[in-house]
Amino acid sequence: MPAATATEAAASIAPRRAARLRSVLRAARRRAREPATVLFPPSFHPRPAGPFPRFGDAPGPSARRPAQGWDAAPMAQSVHFIPSVDTVVSRMRALDASLPARDGVAVFNRVYLAVTVEVERRLDAGRFDDPRAATALDVRFAERYLAAVDAVSDDRRPPACWRPLFQSRRHPGVRPLQFALAGINAHVGHDLALAVVAACRTLGCEPAELEDEFDRVGDLLVSLEERIREDLMPGPDLLQIADPLTHLLGAWSLERARDAAWAAARALWALRGCEDVAEAFTERLDAAVGFAGRMLLTPLPD
Repeated sequence: MPAATATEAAASIAPRRAARLRSVLRAARRRAREPATVLFPPSFHPRPAGPFPRFGDAPGPSARRPAQGWDAAPMAQSVHFIPSVDTVVSRMRALDASLPARDGVAVFNRVYLAVTVEVERRLDAGRFDDPRAATALDVRFAERYLAAVDAVSDDRRPPACWRPLFQSRRHPGVRPLQFALAGINAHVGHDLALAVVAACRTLGCEPAELEDEFDRVGDLLVSLEERIREDLMPGPDLLQIADPLTHLLGAWSLERARDAAWAAARALWALRGCEDVAEAFTERLDAAVGFAGRMLLTPLPD
């Protein structure tokens, strides 16, 4: 690359990093005025490792999980049955208690548990216009993640989007923030579209009828992503030291992933009469999201 071109490229990158830093600082000041909820304690205290709790170990109905195809409904007893949000919350709490705190899956599980608890709180407070639709979407969404956990526990291959996180979960060169965002990437980039389709089948509705609930749950995820970055990114005084991490994670956006998930859900719904095409579409989506996850989990130097 010519020197002038390299200089211009560097100059264009600097304002974006400065804008990201200003955004983080503004969010930190805003967060300082709000009641704190601890997602990540000052030190991670390892817990004894044990076998993953199964879906049936938590209160509520249990069922064997079918294979995760594009139209599968993992852990659901029937396409029309909707377990309670508390059922999946209990399962995630059991996972949190069983996994070592530094385990990469445990890091994501804490993040996702916080989101699901907040969804449950808002449901109880009447914050969703259609509580049944919001519950169906939230539960079908969570079932995808829990089915991936069960696949690994059963020595089966999880979907490609989840493999990087499970394979790198104990890597000493991967930071907690990377684990958290890699899990969000897998769950939003792949699972969310399939959850929308599954919820539509459960409710007998079109995706457009779920858009408001989709947006509300998505807004929660975006706000939590900001919180994760604040909690797990080094402070501004360490920005230069953490520059590789800043550069790596600045290349991924939850808002763009959410928009892509909605587009994928609509495409899958339109393809529901063409099973072979829908299956191929989902496989390509799964592989692409898995590739992005592998990049997010690039080990970094101390």
